[in-house]
Amino acid sequence: MKETVKQSVKSRVKSNLSLNRMYRSILNDLDKVEKELKLFTDSPNRLISEIASYLFQNTGKRIRPALLLLCSKLFGYKGEENILMSALVETIHAASLIHDDIIDNSDTRRGRESIHTRWGPNITVLLGDYLYIKALGHSLQSKHRQIIEILTSISARMIEGELVEYSLSGNLDLAEEDYLDIIDKKTASLFAASCQIGGILGNASKKEEHSLKAYGTNLGLSFQIIDDLLDFTGDEKVLGKPVFSDLNEGRITLPLIYTLNNDDGVNRKHITKILREKNLNKGAQNEILEIIKSNGALDYTYNKAEEFAVKSREIISQFPESIHREALILLSEYITARNK
Repeated sequence: MKETVKQSVKSRVKSNLSLNRMYRSILNDLDKVEKELKLFTDSPNRLISEIASYLFQNTGKRIRPALLLLCSKLFGYKGEENILMSALVETIHAASLIHDDIIDNSDTRRGRESIHTRWGPNITVLLGDYLYIKALGHSLQSKHRQIIEILTSISARMIEGELVEYSLSGNLDLAEEDYLDIIDKKTASLFAASCQIGGILGNASKKEEHSLKAYGTNLGLSFQIIDDLLDFTGDEKVLGKPVFSDLNEGRITLPLIYTLNNDDGVNRKHITKILREKNLNKGAQNEILEIIKSNGALDYTYNKAEEFAVKSREIISQFPESIHREALILLSEYITARNK
């Protein structure tokens, strides 16, 4: 990634793009979502209550609930169902992360021990299942059948993405289109669903609903590509997890895909040798990073993320001007500028 681009983007995010500024029109609603999550995960079972409390203790960015709230308010929605639905999409997201960490054997998540490290894989996989099922069960409270169908199908789609990714783990011949298909299923689909559900609650037209879904898809693709880029370029203390964790777990992401497909052959052979030895020590990581830097893979990856972010801004800019539309535009800028 070009340093001048990084510097200008980071200075902009520092001055203009704090999450509090973007969320200022929905801060009260996000507080209600937190309360709903606490109620939702309360259980007479001490173990479930303890783990769920640990899981939702770190609020994170809450991007998916924020998208649902902002998209509903884009149409002047005044009800309370957007609070429950926001809690449900965040719960589905949390369940997916729990399963993801088990599959990848990740020790940390957001700077803390992952659930499976703390409680073991058997209990953790059951908790992930429990959260998925409970979220879908609570969705039955909605008077909108379409929302129930979206949450059900999106949960299956996210799990399908996890299965595909796992089946292709360590495959150095992974094509860019296959990578984009995986992150569309695993990440972008829930972004899209959050936006679409917001539109449904706000009585958006079918055309508007489709546009919100497209906005969310492009935003989600951009988000995940930046996530994968940060695995190579980020600061471990800021990220809350080790850098190069994707490669250590066998996940082949865009910087490496670009490098392997745009090389004279020598570097590809060297990277292949390092990865097959399965010993990604600091020296090996630095070797791979230098190769990736030298052939423009970081720039390519950042530009691809920016391309999807620009598409998302073009789509959402078609809606009438409002504080909520402005927040959705700023959110796409924040995503490409973030460092965690």
